[in-house]
Amino acid sequence: MFSESIVNNISSCILITNAELKIIYANPAAENFFKLSVRRLQELNFAQLFRYSSFDLERVQQAVPTQQSFTETEVSLVTMDEHHTMAEMTFTPIKTHDGASLLIEIHTIDQIKKVSQESFVQSQMLASRDLIRGLAHEIKNPLGGIRGAAQLLDKMLDDQGLKECTQVIISQSDRLRNLVDRLLGPNKLPQRGMGNIHKILEQIRRLIELEDENSNINFVRDYDPSIPDFNMDEEQVYQALLNVVRNAYQALQNQEHGKITFQTRIANQETIHGQRHKLTAIIKIIDNGPGIPENIRDTLFYPMITTKSDGTGLGLSISQTLINQHRGRIHCESWPGRTEFTVYLPIDLRN
Repeated sequence: MFSESIVNNISSCILITNAELKIIYANPAAENFFKLSVRRLQELNFAQLFRYSSFDLERVQQAVPTQQSFTETEVSLVTMDEHHTMAEMTFTPIKTHDGASLLIEIHTIDQIKKVSQESFVQSQMLASRDLIRGLAHEIKNPLGGIRGAAQLLDKMLDDQGLKECTQVIISQSDRLRNLVDRLLGPNKLPQRGMGNIHKILEQIRRLIELEDENSNINFVRDYDPSIPDFNMDEEQVYQALLNVVRNAYQALQNQEHGKITFQTRIANQETIHGQRHKLTAIIKIIDNGPGIPENIRDTLFYPMITTKSDGTGLGLSISQTLINQHRGRIHCESWPGRTEFTVYLPIDLRN
């Protein structure tokens, strides 16, 4: 059929299901997307195609009976082969020779979303950093005066009970000053030298394992040995990655079979913050924990954002600042059962 030849050449995924959502047709783009043949797809129900999805399945099931079409934007999908993507999905009830059917269009928006999100996060980070730095300086000035006055008062007092009060003022002032210093972020430029990314990851792994020798969390290493030593501040990269790994480790504390995967790869011609780099090291920290709550995913790298009752929410913010100082980028994808932080570091071979 002429219409089928057109649909077969459309780059978006096209599926047609019956009223019970059993697949009766899939175009080549759908085969490629799901990594399944038409014959295999036709053995499945639409809901079986995904390990995880954020679309409203109940609404999809009611589309044919109610004859109402609708579109869902920015849908998070994880296919059976663990491929994660963001997509726009349109569901349209139609009539076919098989009776009432549902036409499903899946249009991936990963690249568009990635570029717009990177630009948005970068601008928000710069704006929030300037705001926080201005606020932090305003706090530090009177805080220094309070601490100084408490020290003078402490020297003038003979009553031990009153001296305990001044000591509390001094210790709490120091605590606030340390918090403000952390909010201000790293106060020195990278001290660059030739470093090895796998050496850093191994140091982090050993540290985490030594901190809790009774832990049942399994570390999996999937390294690309072709990544060369390159120019970096090893201490800063270590701190940035350690913050990410600690988050993954803490997310797995109540999980019976926790697993953290260290994966490294090398990429050619990667664009980061609008600049193309000939070679880029890609470091992934993957855990099989419960996933990051949806309500904080878009603000994950903002200061003071945390799900921990005793956390400051500064770890990932500091990691982002340190990676940015290396002209790199840090990105996160998460769904129940998997959280994946990806760090992109341009490979500079100049010593």
